[in-house]
Amino acid sequence: MTGTRAALRYAKAILDVSNAKGNAEVVGTDMKTISDAISQSSELKLFLENPVIKGESKLAALNEIFASANADTKNLFSVLLQNKRLDILEAITAQYATLYDELKGTEVAYVTTATPLTPALEAQVLAKVKELSTKEVTIVNEVNKDIIGGFIIRLGDMQYNASIANKLSQLKREFNN
Repeated sequence: MTGTRAALRYAKAILDVSNAKGNAEVVGTDMKTISDAISQSSELKLFLENPVIKGESKLAALNEIFASANADTKNLFSVLLQNKRLDILEAITAQYATLYDELKGTEVAYVTTATPLTPALEAQVLAKVKELSTKEVTIVNEVNKDIIGGFIIRLGDMQYNASIANKLSQLKREFNN
């Protein structure tokens, strides 16, 4: 993602401001809404990244689309316009979510499986993941049929790959050596 260092700085700044005002959770909800909107709409993403479109038009569109957003979130739009950084808004929302989870003492475990997790299997995975972390953990299930079977767990900077595709790849490397 482009501008991740800058995105982290903006995310820290908006979190500090909103947390001081007691709006961190509301702004977090706004950031999730913005992130979902940008990721689901390629037109919006292209609109924000297009250097030909004037910043004032982008700001007006963002304020119209996210009219119900908190004042701190709308101020972020204005600051990004002034600094010509509206193109990194999606990266800022992702960084904000990570920082807000750290602030709350929660951590997200990304579990990739070939099929969606059943509630029973999710409970087993959650129990295993809680052994690895002292924080409150929530699970986000990502489905990727390319792993064939098994699972991949990403928790912070740790990754445990118990997928069939990984095991086949290891076998292939052993046979080639």
